[in-house]
Amino acid sequence: MARIFSVVNQKGGVGKTTTSVNLSAALALSGNRTLLIDIDPQCNATGAVGSEPAAYHALLGDTPLPEVVIETETENLSLLPGSRRFQDADVMANSDEHATTKLRGHLDSVMEDYDYILIDCPPSAGAMTETALTASTEVLIPIQCEYFAMVGVAQLIGTIKKVIGATDGRLTFGGILLTMYDESLELTREIDEDVRDFFGDIVFENVVPRDVALCEAPSHGQTVFQYAPRSRGAFAYTQLCMEVLQRD
Repeated sequence: MARIFSVVNQKGGVGKTTTSVNLSAALALSGNRTLLIDIDPQCNATGAVGSEPAAYHALLGDTPLPEVVIETETENLSLLPGSRRFQDADVMANSDEHATTKLRGHLDSVMEDYDYILIDCPPSAGAMTETALTASTEVLIPIQCEYFAMVGVAQLIGTIKKVIGATDGRLTFGGILLTMYDESLELTREIDEDVRDFFGDIVFENVVPRDVALCEAPSHGQTVFQYAPRSRGAFAYTQLCMEVLQRD
């Protein structure tokens, strides 16, 4: 049965999509059947693996997922593309119990087809993110090493705890990931210490550094492993992948 990760943070620009794409790629390259699902209306994860947004979002329809999932250029990595259609974004932003049931049903139908499923959520703690969390088994939270990081995550934790209670323990904390890490900055070291003191063992030991390759790769429709396989970013997501596998 697949481990289903919702990659969430209500703040944009923290490395959420970068993590969704490159951790998915790392898991796939390690031999795991991996599915990346894009539910962010910006569709950045879809473009980052060289694909185009769908005419409509398959999670909102009745077509079985195996019929709409596409293969990427990375071996073992499949994609369920996002959609920029206004109606889809509106439905996702105002999800109800029916939408939650449908999404969970879709994911449950392919759990035996994949080892890992990663959902790139919108940058909000709204209804669609909550729906994705309800359908997931784990939540992964990227945190940028900056002053407001703790404030945003503290707010998000409330939503996560609510879902954990509503799903009878199906959802657990997969981990908190420190991103855009610059060890030369005192602020980075302070955030690192504060996050680990507050959240303890759920914080990943590995961090993701600031790396130009991670910024440039999406503009070429490539993962960092395709664009710059020897970069610091590629090494960081390889290490993160190993840590995720060890936590299985």
